[in-house]
Amino acid sequence: MSRAHHGVIGEPMTAKGNSKIDALTALPGIGAATAKKLIGAKMDTVSKVASAGSKKLQDAGLSAAIAKKVSTAAKGAEKTSSAAKKVTSKAKAATKTATKKTSTVAKKAASKTKSATKKATAATKSTAKQVASKTKASAKKVSKKVTEAKKAALSKTSKTVKSSKSSDGRKGSTLRVPRKVTDMPWFNKK
Repeated sequence: MSRAHHGVIGEPMTAKGNSKIDALTALPGIGAATAKKLIGAKMDTVSKVASAGSKKLQDAGLSAAIAKKVSTAAKGAEKTSSAAKKVTSKAKAATKTATKKTSTVAKKAASKTKSATKKATAATKSTAKQVASKTKASAKKVSKKVTEAKKAALSKTSKTVKSSKSSDGRKGSTLRVPRKVTDMPWFNKK
């Protein structure tokens, strides 16, 4: 018997996959079958899925609940992606303008940044100390309340009889003599 050899040993299975399917399955609620349905309906990118409404997703073969979930997830992913692109473009533009400046301007900016960083670090440290002290104080209060509650519970459940001295000449300085029936340990007060 000969067996067919599929792939190379140690090769990851995702290397054989479709990049469009992989991009769509990254969204929650979309598996391989759902991704194939979306690609069949010509919604092969996250941005196309995000721009499509729930009705179009349902027309592609998704249920109403899954269509709503996928639409929401795609819109969130699209917003995140566009925000990242904007930040990247702004960073590139800022880098280009910074390299065009002279070295003295760069030194001034560096010193300003350094002082601002020091100020921010000092403010962060002081805030952290304040938060830590408040947390410690509240923890002490909670601990105190818990110990008081334990003491109160123990005092309510205690069934000991008050001890008193015997006046009839028996030995022992403190003999436990119940004064009434309710002081006896076996009596349950309700």
